[in-house]
Amino acid sequence: MIYLNGKPEDIPEGISLAELVRERQYCLDYIAAELNGEIVPKQQYKDTILRSKDKLEIVSFVGGG
Repeated sequence: MIYLNGKPEDIPEGISLAELVRERQYCLDYIAAELNGEIVPKQQYKDTILRSKDKLEIVSFVGGG
């Protein structure tokens, strides 16, 4: 189990952050990810492997005025 945006989710352990972003259909240009309290640079998403009990926050940016 991984915590995504504060809620427990049945996300398979060993999936990369890039795979999760693609699976959840997030727009890569408009998100930021924080894993266990640390910002993950986009170029590291494919090498960032999610593990049980990780705390992942994905924030989407929206435009407007």
